[in-house]
Amino acid sequence: MRTSKISRRALLGAGAAATATAVLGFGAVNADAAAVTPIAARSGKAAPGGGTAKTLVLYDTTGDYGWMGEVYATQTANLASHFGSWTAAPVATYQAGDLSAYTAVIYLGSTYDEPLPTAFLDDVIATTKPVTWVFDNIWQLAARDAGFAASRGFTSGTFDFAAVAEVGYKGRTLTRDTTDRSGIMNLSITDPAKVRTLATAVRPDGSTFGWAVQSGNLTYVAEIPFAYVSHDDRYLAFADLLFDSLGDTGVARERHRALARIEDVGPDSDPAELRAIADYLYAQKVPFSVAVYPRYRDPKGVQNGGTAQDYTLVQRPKVVAALKYMQQRGGTLLMHGYTHQYGNVANPYDGESANDFEFYAAHIDGNNSVIYDGPVPGDSAAWAANRIAASGLTFALAGLGVPSVFEFPHYAGSAVDYQAVNAAMGKRYDRGLYFPGVLTGAKIDYTRQFGQFFPYTVRDVYGSVVIPENIGNVEPEAFNNHPARLPADLLASAGRNLVVRDGVASFFYHPYLGTDYLKDLVTGIKAQGYTFVSGTSMLAG
Repeated sequence: MRTSKISRRALLGAGAAATATAVLGFGAVNADAAAVTPIAARSGKAAPGGGTAKTLVLYDTTGDYGWMGEVYATQTANLASHFGSWTAAPVATYQAGDLSAYTAVIYLGSTYDEPLPTAFLDDVIATTKPVTWVFDNIWQLAARDAGFAASRGFTSGTFDFAAVAEVGYKGRTLTRDTTDRSGIMNLSITDPAKVRTLATAVRPDGSTFGWAVQSGNLTYVAEIPFAYVSHDDRYLAFADLLFDSLGDTGVARERHRALARIEDVGPDSDPAELRAIADYLYAQKVPFSVAVYPRYRDPKGVQNGGTAQDYTLVQRPKVVAALKYMQQRGGTLLMHGYTHQYGNVANPYDGESANDFEFYAAHIDGNNSVIYDGPVPGDSAAWAANRIAASGLTFALAGLGVPSVFEFPHYAGSAVDYQAVNAAMGKRYDRGLYFPGVLTGAKIDYTRQFGQFFPYTVRDVYGSVVIPENIGNVEPEAFNNHPARLPADLLASAGRNLVVRDGVASFFYHPYLGTDYLKDLVTGIKAQGYTFVSGTSMLAG
């Protein structure tokens, strides 16, 4: 029995199972817009408990970095699902009156001087519905409306390229990675009485300017909030601002829930460690989830003197008894893949369960960083479905019941794998991995994968309801160029997540760490005003 495993830090942001695709009035290119290949609008349903908002998400597509528009639209659509249904489309395909079918619009200006259709500008000027305008091309709106400065109290300004590392929001300091050198729009405020500053960018010298402002029905965010995101990021401010622009989900007051997930539990786990975790959480009245892979494989024998090992929960009755004990004390089992590793190869470490990726290929480069390579050899919808089925059968044979929620090992799979999970279960508890092409229906670009965490429940672009995990895990030692992360770091993240109305503080924890760190987390999160709930309770909204 090994005493520890190679744990992992969760990824950050960077078919029949897919959400429906519909034209919904889009597709024709405006005569005054640059020529583009028409892309049908993509629509998605609300997350459980979502409101009645119908959000139109419009994004840029031109230039060398036009592909990033889809990336940002994907992340925005995921968040928008918390509030209702959504439709995403290139702004170039907008036609006069399209906005009438929606309750709100979000425009993502990721390409400088994207040719915006005059029909879109005119409808934004005329509408009384909430408009959220992000980053570039606000100058086109101001130029189109002769009375813009008089009515809004501001005009477009200049880009501020200061190394802004903090954004102030609701009395808290959120972080910003200064690697992002694309600048932040510093608006020219002409009538302060008409402009409400919602969040402020803080320069190194302590001076500030508006990061997000509101004037009437228009909310303006001065940069793309999805670039270089961390647990403590100004991304949280954007996620919360959507409550104002897209409408409340029905929660009459602020609600702050906490979730605990026990991670990487398999047939090789120590039953005593599992029971100790269960006893502590039960005593604290903390419901919890348990991420379980039901088959252990060590094809290279790294834990057995070079002799391969391969066994399931059925062959480890003491582990099964411990899992049943956890269920009796408030634990809900999740399907954490089948073997939590791939084949007989290092992917990327040593081929052992809980160390390696199962649904995605990866390697360690010369700088000791984990590099995501793409789908594993043999990846297909049938392959993924077979692994899900085999995992479920193993749970059933062990007498544990088949879990109804899936978690991707290391939070990574191909688009086909995500669709297979959605078709089989429709519910996940992880952070999503997304790719250009998922939203547009184009060929998936696996060279540009990006991750996203959520501070509340969403239904993502794959169609699955996603239970959030957003503050990470305890990692006592640095590895693969990731710094150590201790309870104090997670508690700091939980504190910053309090800016999000109806937001959560959701973490995962490895049982081989014992209970001392866990006690620090549970008591600290409770002290911040969070209430622990089960992961599955989030499926009700």
